[in-house]
Amino acid sequence: MIKVECQAQLVVRDVQGREASLTDVVPLLALVAEEGSIAQAAQRKGLSYRHAWGLLRDLEERLGGALIAKARGRGSVLSELGEAVLRSQRLCTERLSGNLQALASEVASDLNRWLAPDVQDLRIHASHGYAVAALVTALVADQVPVEIKYRDSADAITALARGECDLAGFHLPRSDFREACADAYRNWLDPQRHVLIHLTRRKQGLFVGRGNPRGIAGLADLSRGDIRFVNRQPGSGTRLLIDLLLTRVGVDPERVNGYASAELTHSAIAAFVASGMADVGFGVEPAAHHFGLDFIPIADEDYYFACERAQLEREPLASVLQLLRSAPFRQSVAQLEGYDPGECGSVVPLGAGWSGRVL
Repeated sequence: MIKVECQAQLVVRDVQGREASLTDVVPLLALVAEEGSIAQAAQRKGLSYRHAWGLLRDLEERLGGALIAKARGRGSVLSELGEAVLRSQRLCTERLSGNLQALASEVASDLNRWLAPDVQDLRIHASHGYAVAALVTALVADQVPVEIKYRDSADAITALARGECDLAGFHLPRSDFREACADAYRNWLDPQRHVLIHLTRRKQGLFVGRGNPRGIAGLADLSRGDIRFVNRQPGSGTRLLIDLLLTRVGVDPERVNGYASAELTHSAIAAFVASGMADVGFGVEPAAHHFGLDFIPIADEDYYFACERAQLEREPLASVLQLLRSAPFRQSVAQLEGYDPGECGSVVPLGAGWSGRVL
């Protein structure tokens, strides 16, 4: 089985048409920011000091400004331009990562069908999540052919109902909103035909800058005129949840600056806030910590895969269940901030999942 990767990069072109890729420079800039030293950053990157400095100088010439500044008692630090370059590449990567991973999966699936036509891919359509990504990584490591498409929860469930996927990933809050959120999916699933597989419990909340510079205390602050919000796309489970949460606290979404925006992943939301393009976002806890943001917990929820009951004991779902119940996979999920895999791999009837009564 072959693997395919699809990566995004920014290319800088100056007025003379000379190009410079940020692919090699951005990781170096990140290490300089971490180490406070070009020499130590170069060593960690496996580069000579001369080569590392040459990469930085080349990009500086294209941009027309310094990426590194010297600070007394702090060694080398990123200039404001250097920090902006670092944010730009990270923003590019995170906004596109879900779609690029899905594209790479589809390309690999198509190629592998030619190489091993008798092997059946595991088709996953799922709302984006870190535990889902961990599952895909583990499946690939186990040589299980997998095709992942990151879609909003409603699209994933309808795809399962049409027979277009084997697992449909979505999430439900552990709150009084559970039944209301379940209404978006229940008409597409049959209690006799479908069941749920529990993946993880996780926390969703507000992403704010380190130290919470805007003094955001909770959802009610989203109505403030000085707050810029970045939102998930309509149809996503997170968008449905934030709609309900705002209604409960008496905030009209029309009064929220940026509510009409639409990003496809939790990482993209966090990248927007970290880049300064928004003051607050809403998503899962690991995304906030990945970008050095503060996290204000708001809601606990369960992430499930819906699937055909009759396929549970057949391949490839039998292998998926075995993997989900394994100690190594549960440990990998437990390392994600705000994630609890205690029920990972448990099979839940639809009625119990909608109500949450077995949790």
